[in-house]
Amino acid sequence: MKDLELYRIAENARENAYAPFSGFRVGAALLTTDGRVYTGVNVENSSYGATICAERTAFVKAVSEGERSFEAIAISAGEEPSMPCGICRQFMFEFAPQIRVITLPPAGGDPEDGLQVKRLEELLPDGFRLETGQST
Repeated sequence: MKDLELYRIAENARENAYAPFSGFRVGAALLTTDGRVYTGVNVENSSYGATICAERTAFVKAVSEGERSFEAIAISAGEEPSMPCGICRQFMFEFAPQIRVITLPPAGGDPEDGLQVKRLEELLPDGFRLETGQST
């Protein structure tokens, strides 16, 4: 799947975001290594701390369906570039330290003009995974 196609799926998912407090709506599209795509949106909550980001929503959906191998995640926040927050970076690192993170370039603009692609390990160079002794 092409990066732009995955980004467009994230853009479409963004319409379902629940962001009544911030108005900052985010959509994510997570691509597994076998070609499945799981979407997620941010879901805000009155307690703020219970809010969940789009990236974690997509991962939780995928993991709950038995997925454990991921290739890329596209993130759409409208015309604003949006990288995953620190919590999302560590959360994703648990499953896919080398996942490709696809977003708008720092200047924003039209995704048709190009997207920014980075490896998660570039965004979180000192991420960690505890050894549990259990199979994933």
